[in-house]
Amino acid sequence: MEALLPEWLADFTEAYKADDRSARKETEDGRFRRFTYEDLVARDKANLDITWLRDPALDDADSMLAPEVIAQEIVEDLQAALVEFEAIAEALGGEVKPDIAAEEVIAEA
Repeated sequence: MEALLPEWLADFTEAYKADDRSARKETEDGRFRRFTYEDLVARDKANLDITWLRDPALDDADSMLAPEVIAQEIVEDLQAALVEFEAIAEALGGEVKPDIAAEEVIAEA
């Protein structure tokens, strides 16, 4: 199963040490580290939205995809998700009745 994990998740599971929490160690790059309760409540609004790694590509608007490309990728992802949900509904014995209006929208895209 671990071979199927993305590299960052495999790195996390290795650092997390689910079987022996006392063996947990922070990674050298600081990506996986501990925070004390005091650290967390000292933050503004005391939330768990902890960010310390930034993707530099997100700061460079010129390197981002064009809006129409992003929109097309979203449409493709939603269509794939719909196909998967239809398969689940059918596997559960439900009858899938496609929405005619949605099919027309998809055909136009």
